[in-house]
Amino acid sequence: MPHKSLYPSIPIPEVDIFTFLFARGPSSQPLRTAATDFGRGLKAHWRWRRGDVLAFYTPNDVDTPVLTCGVLWAGGVACPANPLYTARELAHQLTDSGARALATHADFLDRAREAAALAGLPEDKIILLGGRGDPEGKVRQWSSLRPTAYTGWYAKTKVRARRDLAFLVYSSGTTGMPKGVRLTHYNIVANMLQNGEMDGAHLRPSGGPGGTGDRMLGVLPFFHIYGLVNCVFMSIYAGWQLFIMSRFDLEKACRIIQDNSITFAYVPPPIVLALGKDPAVDRYNLTSLKMLHSGAAPLTNELLELFWGRLRLPVKQGYGLSETSPVTHVQMPDEWAKFMGSVGKLVPNMEAMIVDLEGNEVAPDEEGELWLKGPNVFGGYFKNSEKTKEAFSPDGWFKTGDIFKVDKHGNYYCVDRLKELIKYKGFQVPPAELEGLLLGHHDVADVCVIGVYDNNQATELPRAYVVLNSGVQASDDKAREIAEWMAPKVSPHKRLRGGVFFIDAVPKSPSGKILRRIMRDRAKQEERKAGPRL
Repeated sequence: MPHKSLYPSIPIPEVDIFTFLFARGPSSQPLRTAATDFGRGLKAHWRWRRGDVLAFYTPNDVDTPVLTCGVLWAGGVACPANPLYTARELAHQLTDSGARALATHADFLDRAREAAALAGLPEDKIILLGGRGDPEGKVRQWSSLRPTAYTGWYAKTKVRARRDLAFLVYSSGTTGMPKGVRLTHYNIVANMLQNGEMDGAHLRPSGGPGGTGDRMLGVLPFFHIYGLVNCVFMSIYAGWQLFIMSRFDLEKACRIIQDNSITFAYVPPPIVLALGKDPAVDRYNLTSLKMLHSGAAPLTNELLELFWGRLRLPVKQGYGLSETSPVTHVQMPDEWAKFMGSVGKLVPNMEAMIVDLEGNEVAPDEEGELWLKGPNVFGGYFKNSEKTKEAFSPDGWFKTGDIFKVDKHGNYYCVDRLKELIKYKGFQVPPAELEGLLLGHHDVADVCVIGVYDNNQATELPRAYVVLNSGVQASDDKAREIAEWMAPKVSPHKRLRGGVFFIDAVPKSPSGKILRRIMRDRAKQEERKAGPRL
């Protein structure tokens, strides 16, 4: 039998995101006014229509919520892109999405111009956000699209919440070119309400600037649906003050937390790791923080205990995907230690199954692939019926591709990605488990574990790529020491038979997921020699 959420179901109104966020507040609210003005400008200057796509190529910026809400007011679709994309990668997203215009930042304008040219997007359809303009004076600021004498005639576009897209977000592309994930207004409104029943029940609205409620650090990237929903939209909906960082810098983040009495933050695992291990953290007073919430990849018990031991600060976990708008599981604040390592329980209105490779349900506490249903689950991939068909079972379950187990209390545990499990002589080895253990070594700052194929044994071997702490020298002896330290902590089939190699940094996606395919490609190119590699 499918597992239903243990929380009571909640009504999900069929309403667009703009109405949901702003209908309760005064019409003179500054964000609402600025967004409405931008939406009117899109209609007046560019004849914006329902379904037209505005792409974003920018780091976090205070203007991002204005432009995002404005394009939704006009019936358009927001399509955020990673600002680290090359011009070629951005051009692919512009072309695939059919974007009519592109919003970018002055620091990224050259690449944006190149990508627009590759995609056939006219330069006059590029606008800038942020405080700096185009040195050449050719690309205008977004504010130039705001009202003129005649734009007040334009009304908000009527949106069909279940049908009309709000976002076209592109998956991380860990197994190929990124795919466009189709998220409707209904999907996003549902997830805000689901989040509200979980985190919203424990955080207090600020009551506006100078209020005494909770204050959130906005460090998640706004070009990812996790940052857009959990930071941007939830701060508007729930009334939390949001302090926006354009990019993460550890000491700057600590200073913002200290100086502004930040109480809460959604963070990816690399930030938890940095706060737990970097000595610079000791120079700051972070006692205003009540809790962190980590998502994007599972945290091991070893890292959670390390973090608690240093800062006496609990870290609860959650789980979700771009395809689920994004949140599906949330751990309650009082359960982080009792059910350590869990990503929590299903949010309201959701169902789940855990199945084996044949699609049959497994018993409690047994591992299998997580399948999901709920109002926040996407409708399919953009212009990609083949991948959409692969993503769903015949009876409508979304196949996450992640290996999970669930305990008798309804707590879910993420083991690893189905496609990332290492197969050693028929045994399955979860890389995330080994990475969590290795992070407990006093010399290890970060780590990525992959499987490398050994022709002599005709099997994959677990290999660790390790980033050492500052001041620790890489050597053959250090590699052997780490492997020997690890061996008694795991079953024989999980030992690091592929060796320990040293690298400068672990490649990760903006949301914090380890990009193992990059390390697998590197391993294939390397000659198989004993000892560490720098």
